[in-house]
Amino acid sequence: MKIKWLAHAAFLITADDGTRIVTDPYETSQGLRYGEINEAADIVTVSHEHGDHNNVKAVKGKPQVVRGDAEVKGIKFRAIPTAHDDKSGGERGKNTVFCFQVDGIKVCHAGDLGHVLSEAQVSAIGAVDVLLVPVGGFFTIDAATATKVAGQVKAKVIIPMHFKTEKCVFPIQDASGFLAGKANVTRVAGSQIELTRATLPASPQIMLLRPSL
Repeated sequence: MKIKWLAHAAFLITADDGTRIVTDPYETSQGLRYGEINEAADIVTVSHEHGDHNNVKAVKGKPQVVRGDAEVKGIKFRAIPTAHDDKSGGERGKNTVFCFQVDGIKVCHAGDLGHVLSEAQVSAIGAVDVLLVPVGGFFTIDAATATKVAGQVKAKVIIPMHFKTEKCVFPIQDASGFLAGKANVTRVAGSQIELTRATLPASPQIMLLRPSL
């Protein structure tokens, strides 16, 4: 399985059989200046209906859009209801955490999670190999809360997303706060990693990717 960070909360996940999944495709804007998404996919997941996460028309091909529990091309998607804030969605609405398995590796995309997970949500998520988690704060959980969520989920690979970069000028923080004081950090030279069950780390490893767009 290959995981490529397009930008923001958008990833391209490619299975060994060629099945392609795009998560939370964004729309470029004054605050989000990444290049436009130019990928084709079989499946697109949407965690919530905000323009920086639901631009499904940007994805080429004829992908099936997943917004809840579904099974597409043999991949089961589990949708765990959460909130976009720490007030049960009262400020920014609802958010969906998606869990799915590709090539025997369970991926959890946290969308715009806005709070620490409840015991019921942790139970619903279950065992996770790869956690894609927002760390920038303001619109989502911040670095400290993301650290707590990573501890709750206990993923083997943790990939930060939704943080400030040169092309993201939203009022959020960069990834440095999340990485600070942590010894288990790999700064990947590019935008993509390839994982198999045999190559998963024995202990949790943070992998900081570079946006490809």
